[in-house]
Amino acid sequence: MVKESSYTAKLPGPDGLYDYTPEEDAIWGELYRRQMKILADTACREYLDGVKLLGLRPDKVPQLLDVNRRLNETTGFGVEGVPALIPPSRFYELLSQGKFPLATFLRRREHIDYIEEPDLFHEVFGHCPLLTNQSYANFVRHFGETAVRLGKGYSWHLFRIFWFTVEFGLINTPEGRRCFGAGIVSSPSEAKAAMEGTACEFRPFDLMSVLRTPYRIDILQPIYYVIDSFADLEAIVEQDIEGAILKAKSLGDFAPAFEAKAS
Repeated sequence: MVKESSYTAKLPGPDGLYDYTPEEDAIWGELYRRQMKILADTACREYLDGVKLLGLRPDKVPQLLDVNRRLNETTGFGVEGVPALIPPSRFYELLSQGKFPLATFLRRREHIDYIEEPDLFHEVFGHCPLLTNQSYANFVRHFGETAVRLGKGYSWHLFRIFWFTVEFGLINTPEGRRCFGAGIVSSPSEAKAAMEGTACEFRPFDLMSVLRTPYRIDILQPIYYVIDSFADLEAIVEQDIEGAILKAKSLGDFAPAFEAKAS
């Protein structure tokens, strides 16, 4: 069952363009400037290069058509506008087709610091820049293909791979540990927590460990997994994911590194 969103998806006009208001442009700009200042020395070079390749700028909310065109020109990936929340099966299907689903609404000012559901800023600013990197784009597509092939029974564990890479991944670089996950680069509090490292644990990426690690979506992450390269990331889904998930299920989850959410 898909949770109902408190936001309404925007619909494009006949020309394929979305009508964003001056207030939405202002919110986008505030978020963009704040994050770019934080990410200058905390995000990996591939991410920052992707921001430039996509032509993202602070004065206007980007249009889906422009993002789609630029991604197609770089890695052959694309994007597709969707409602705020879609079923996992549809999400995986789009990824397998080389299309990243984009929520088309932008958060309201009262949610400028944190929004639980993905909005356009999280999707475009967080996810799309790295889709200009071929190894990363290949990983996302192959992840979707794997999810479609394995089906619902594997979905819960499979998404842990996505969570600890695409959403909250870190990478070792010559300049030190840097962030690339969309949940980090699009959040000032998460970026600060991940880079300061005073209240979290960093672990080298290991598929079996990731598959056994539970997480919560509504807190700063207590555990981050760190890859060494995007080529290594691409190689993850070339492993026997089905067999790994079955083994992870038999071994059971690690003890949560967080308190249970109050009901």
